Amino acid sequence: MRLEFQPIEKFPVNDRRKVRAVLTDIDDTLTESGRLPAIAYQALENLQKAGMLVIPVTGRPAGWCDMIARQWPVDGVVGENGAFYFRYEQSNRRMIRKYMKSSKERADDRKKLAALQSLIIDQVQGAATASDQAYREADLAIDFAEDVPALPPSKVQRIVEIFEQQGATAKVSSIHVNGWFGGYDKLTTSLRMMFDEFGIDAAASREVIVFAGDSPNDAPMFDYFSNSVGVANVMHFKDSLPSAPKWITTKSGGLGFAELADLLLKK
Repeated sequence: MRLEFQPIEKFPVNDRRKVRAVLTDIDDTLTESGRLPAIAYQALENLQKAGMLVIPVTGRPAGWCDMIARQWPVDGVVGENGAFYFRYEQSNRRMIRKYMKSSKERADDRKKLAALQSLIIDQVQGAATASDQAYREADLAIDFAEDVPALPPSKVQRIVEIFEQQGATAKVSSIHVNGWFGGYDKLTTSLRMMFDEFGIDAAASREVIVFAGDSPNDAPMFDYFSNSVGVANVMHFKDSLPSAPKWITTKSGGLGFAELADLLLKK
């Protein structure tokens, strides 16, 4: 199936006016070469000041997400590919943490993931446990391009196969393969957060949400939201994306996200 990518400047003004929330991946969507540029951070703040909900949806770990929810100009964060969402209430200094599995289930899963970790590292030369693994609560991240020399697609696919052979879900980002046990993902947890915390039934009002992403693990979000956006580097994965974003920016990473934000703020 040939995927179609439409330039973001064709995003109709009337559709932009309906947007109430911006959900965004972090790595290589907000970041540039692993760093968060000032222009992307400013874009998050500008969107929030304009009255839109701003929620990162990421594969990054719980430890990072706690800091993001507290310190970034965001209204919450979905982390570890949907294992949980966090929302910090500034008014009473309270962190809301909602996990998709119980603490006992997560503890049991970690034992199985530890065995998988050894299996993958033994079988896939050049792969490594992600440097942020110590801060994770529910999944296993295998690094294939962040702190190790980039592995070829065949090795990345082998990592996915090992996860799936052991009954785990596996998703590929631009830097990691994330694996976990459970039926949740970025989309299901995002939908739950939008309804439980903000009263938005995204199933009935998909047009009020924009999602921005860059890699194959964002495909369910691209497919679900009618106004999904890929930053320009999503084209690196054009041959492995099951679903394409509707709109694509002219710039990559954080610059592309800032391009999206500017367009929404000019509505």
